Amino acid sequence: MSKPLNIAILWHMHQPYYKDLVTGKYFMPWVRLHGIKDYYDMAAILEEFPNVHQTFNMVPSLVDQILDYADNNATDTHLDLALKPAAELTTSEKESILQNFFLANWENMVKPYPRYWDILRTRGFVYSKDDLKDIQRYFVTQDYLDLQVLFNLAWFDPMFRDNDTFLKDLVKKGRDFTEDEKIELIKKQREVLALIIPKYREMEERGIIEISTTPYYHPILPLLCDSFAAKVAIPDIKLPKKRFLHPEDAVAQVNKAVEFHKRVFGRAPRGMWPSEGSVSEEIIPIISDAGIKWIATDEEILAKSVNALFERDKDEVVKDAGTLYRPYNAKAGDKGVSIFFRDHSLSDLIGFVYSRWDPEHASQDFINRLHKIREKLLTQGNLDAFVIPIILDGENAWEYYKNDGRDFLRSLYGKLANDPLIRAVTMSEHLEANPPEASLPRLFSGSWINHNFRIWIGHEEDNTAWDLLEDTRRALVEFEREGIADKAAIAKAWQEIYIAEGSDWCWWYGDEHSTENDDAFDELFRKHLMNVYMLLGKEIPEELFIPVIREDKVCKPTIDLVSFISPAIDGEVSNYFEWLSAAYYDVTKVGGTMHRVESIVAHIYYGFNLANMYVRLDANLTLIGGDKGEFIYTVNILNPTQYKIEVNCCRKGEGLSYEGALYREADGKWVREKPLKRLAIKDIIEMEIPFADIGVSQKDHVQFFVTVKKGGTELERWPNRGCIMFEAPTEDFEAIMWRV
Repeated sequence: MSKPLNIAILWHMHQPYYKDLVTGKYFMPWVRLHGIKDYYDMAAILEEFPNVHQTFNMVPSLVDQILDYADNNATDTHLDLALKPAAELTTSEKESILQNFFLANWENMVKPYPRYWDILRTRGFVYSKDDLKDIQRYFVTQDYLDLQVLFNLAWFDPMFRDNDTFLKDLVKKGRDFTEDEKIELIKKQREVLALIIPKYREMEERGIIEISTTPYYHPILPLLCDSFAAKVAIPDIKLPKKRFLHPEDAVAQVNKAVEFHKRVFGRAPRGMWPSEGSVSEEIIPIISDAGIKWIATDEEILAKSVNALFERDKDEVVKDAGTLYRPYNAKAGDKGVSIFFRDHSLSDLIGFVYSRWDPEHASQDFINRLHKIREKLLTQGNLDAFVIPIILDGENAWEYYKNDGRDFLRSLYGKLANDPLIRAVTMSEHLEANPPEASLPRLFSGSWINHNFRIWIGHEEDNTAWDLLEDTRRALVEFEREGIADKAAIAKAWQEIYIAEGSDWCWWYGDEHSTENDDAFDELFRKHLMNVYMLLGKEIPEELFIPVIREDKVCKPTIDLVSFISPAIDGEVSNYFEWLSAAYYDVTKVGGTMHRVESIVAHIYYGFNLANMYVRLDANLTLIGGDKGEFIYTVNILNPTQYKIEVNCCRKGEGLSYEGALYREADGKWVREKPLKRLAIKDIIEMEIPFADIGVSQKDHVQFFVTVKKGGTELERWPNRGCIMFEAPTEDFEAIMWRV
């Protein structure tokens, strides 16, 4: 019989630590809502496919929060709003509900409920906070009650909605819910949350899954050991003013995770996904001393460690598959662990691509890819020694799939279970049968994103956060040395430090990611540091009251511009190549995984030739404002002088009416200078802005941002903080870009 190909799927389960330890309140509801939608069913579905073994990485701080909701009746701001009787809601509470109770995937989680969709349409797909005061007149008490119920009902996994009698009846009823039903619904949420951890423990005891862990509060271990680790991948990176050099914190985060894991799951973890797949040689002894046998990271780390380049052939199969698809020994001195390297192509297909495909087509495509890899590996060594690690987020992708991804997963697992040429194993199962034969010459220091740490350190906001953390930690150490503080207060203060070391805060600082919750993340990070001083009875430093988020920062485009462009200004993509060399800012990507609702603007393209600047706007929704008023799109130029290009767009009969004009800032007022001659709107908005008209000379740094307004109210701003910047070109721009 032909040997099967080993694959090892690891689902990483993680949410930021949302709890304020002083107030006991959770700032955001995502642990609770993902708890009823993603965590239980991801393990329970494998009862149908017991030979499809998998690894689940359960971050301790996530498990801690799940247990808090299940055992201690923890609450959050959204839950408090949901539980308040609809008849007693204040005006501000109604505004908050209308703003926040549609934070779900509209297509897959709102639209299936006709009443929910109807309330959304009444509120409006696009609105401003100022609109919410006026919008309230369209709603009565029953509307708010229905919205409270539907938001909390829509987040339940189909497994529960289809099989629980109470939930089925609520879905069938669809509207006109009662306060008693709402209370029962929240009670049902806590019942589901209480099922999660016992189910994982049961599935591991049955040998179907393996549960691995992560350092307790999801910190980046290499940067805790030494912030200078960022220089390995980016030697010229600008680091914080103060060097963060606390390997003892890395030890504490790892040891706390292992001890917690033992208490909750009844056994020590054998494996660990280091937060953000972040590794370095310095962390190996720490992990090894904690009894961890294996870790994992991304294929680019292996490429840098062994000086390889994992090119893919026409079938997208790694040519040097035998090097990538095997575990290695990673050593530092006499300490070592086994290490796996994820295939990021296969992993990203599940995370970002297959949600748009038919489930059967997607699962078959995945199986076909595995078979092609198997054929390649048959020519490169003993098939038993190889394994394909597929590692990705286990929670945030599914709201983009129909039926919460259940159809895709059942189809995929069914094919894996019945395919004699593929064997799904846990990480430890593979290591027990096939211990690593090769050792790494070195372990490159980096993360699963671009084999570096740029997401978390180097930007001014990131560096400010690290300096605030270092200052607060130093104050705690000095206070502890005085020996006069209450031990319980000191212990909780250290817990606040460890929470503030988590990777999630700096994920949202800097240029790379943004969310509608940016301000809340910033506030919560600083609140953890403030709490250290409060617990110690010391005065809180003034700098902790100042937001880390900067409004004037320069944001990097998703793709940078590479050569001159001269597009046809006709309002449609008439030629694939006309915008190909332009810079590209993808609004849909800056939100990451934090439940951004649909925006009006989806993409911003910009570029230039020697004479003109070009801007193109693509829309997610309609380009016009509908019956409630026109949209005004504005390109706001901040530098070298202040101008704005204002574009009015509205419906006119069956067609579209639009006009654009250039305005100059003078003495605090906007003065209209001239109409914009080259403007077109059809499928997209395209405009040509002569450099001469906006006072731009060669080598000037042009800074701009885009806004959308309706009725004088700003609906959107992109980037939502800061601006986009480019340098006006000289004649040799293209020659320089080719040399780069």
